[in-house]
Amino acid sequence: MMKIRLANPRGFCAGVDRAIDIVERAIDVFGAPIYVRHEIVHNKYVVDRLRLVGAVFVEELDEVPDGATVVFSAHGVARAVEDEATRRKLTVFDATCPLVAKVHIEVTRYAREAREVLLIGHAGHPEVEGTMGRFDASHGGRMYLVETAEDAATLQVRNPGHMAFVTQTTLSMDDTASIIEVLRRRFPELRAPRKEDICYATQNRQDAVKALIDRCDVLIVVGSSASSNSNRLREIADKAGKPGYLVDGPDDLRREWFDGAGAVGVTAGASAPEVLVQGVIAKLREWGGEIAEELAGRTEHVVFALPRTLRDVAKHRGGLSSVDSSG
Repeated sequence: MMKIRLANPRGFCAGVDRAIDIVERAIDVFGAPIYVRHEIVHNKYVVDRLRLVGAVFVEELDEVPDGATVVFSAHGVARAVEDEATRRKLTVFDATCPLVAKVHIEVTRYAREAREVLLIGHAGHPEVEGTMGRFDASHGGRMYLVETAEDAATLQVRNPGHMAFVTQTTLSMDDTASIIEVLRRRFPELRAPRKEDICYATQNRQDAVKALIDRCDVLIVVGSSASSNSNRLREIADKAGKPGYLVDGPDDLRREWFDGAGAVGVTAGASAPEVLVQGVIAKLREWGGEIAEELAGRTEHVVFALPRTLRDVAKHRGGLSSVDSSG
């Protein structure tokens, strides 16, 4: 009988919980529709459920009618997007993950110092686009995207003695380590973030899969193909020489993946809800899997408060009875 082993922690992180809560609270207080710029988090199940209760997802603000309420996604937005929303007098609730916002603050500070700033990340990811869009080059600095160690080795800068780097929060520390090593060798005076930019939840989920991978023959990661942190989890199986599959939910599973497998490991990216994990477990049990075994893992106690503006409006309108007033 095939054993089912669950990684811990897995699934929703505090930033995702907060982002979803912001959309739900805004709908409760203002009524539908509430516009959301970009997918609030990278998960089809979550996005479809929010659509059903009144969220309208758009890619750009020109799709949002005047006078509407809009939520910025957990990935963050460029300064120009904020400026456009202000110009159009849109009601805005910012669901940017506080850990992404920390990177934005770093980038803003480095820009004021006229540094040349390197962002380690993946081109086209909304977090990267938002972070690049926080850099103000009017002070004389520049910003560069570095995706690989090869990029780091060939990058040409103007002022190697006045540089800093930041990272996309959802990357693997293993992947960024090789890039940072090259950069430090080339630019000894490179300024680093005061605290590691890779988020606690991303690292915890990677550590949990590393602890799990030696105890399973196949790894299933529940998460969207657009989710950076979910893709990093699946890549851990590749590095261990084991088959790993990224699935949106139980309907994506294929029975032949488990032929001859004595144990299957299951985890979920930070934007994947537990209901999908339980659906995967149910399907595996239909195919002969044992009751799932939960592995011990790091306990997470992080909670991010809602934006003060949303709390204040909700309280004034009687739509919020008890929410943490900190933050």
